[in-house]
Amino acid sequence: MSLLKKLFGTLAQKPWEENQAAIDNTHSGRTFNLSNQMSAVIIIFGVSTAIFSLIFTGYLYSIPPEQDTTFILKTYLLWINTLVLIFVTFFFNKISSDLKKNLTDKIKKNLIYVGGLSYLFLFLQLILWYQLMKSGNFVDTNTYFSSFYIFTALHGIHLLGGLFFWGKVSSRIFKLNEKDYVNEEKNINALSLYWLFLFIVWIVFFAIMFIYNDAVIAWCKSLIA
Repeated sequence: MSLLKKLFGTLAQKPWEENQAAIDNTHSGRTFNLSNQMSAVIIIFGVSTAIFSLIFTGYLYSIPPEQDTTFILKTYLLWINTLVLIFVTFFFNKISSDLKKNLTDKIKKNLIYVGGLSYLFLFLQLILWYQLMKSGNFVDTNTYFSSFYIFTALHGIHLLGGLFFWGKVSSRIFKLNEKDYVNEEKNINALSLYWLFLFIVWIVFFAIMFIYNDAVIAWCKSLIA
């Protein structure tokens, strides 16, 4: 809430007025108290959101009318992967919370959980791809499957990027004494937010796959038409 107040408060300012100019002259130059790591994650959010939004839009506009829009959900792996991401997000939030409260005894263990579950998610995604291809559904089968493959591939690449930095942060954590974990707080908080973003993107995708069935898509297209 304070972030929104700062944002809209800044937009409402009138720097040409004498009173505001006096305030601006004493300003440090930083409107938001964000670390460089958090700023980088927010920039990634913006770019990634634009990319995934285009994929979502393309998916909704180009699904073949004869396609069973719940086909992928019937494999159960998409449900399991969603559950895995929920646990990853939970453990990362727990790490950030424990670090803030100086409860450092379980941070190493929870970092291992995060990495292990993230790799499990990627492994299960490959199995799902294999199942789809074994059933004769490839990237070039139709736009329903091509959208799924493209989205999950991009999501996986983003997750691999997060795992790269998770590995760097984890390696430093494992070399530190517990009292020095606070030195990595900015990195851990940024990674925690990054994983939360990946989870939200996945949930939106999952919801579109689940909610936007044939009837809903036909209704939306009739509105646009």
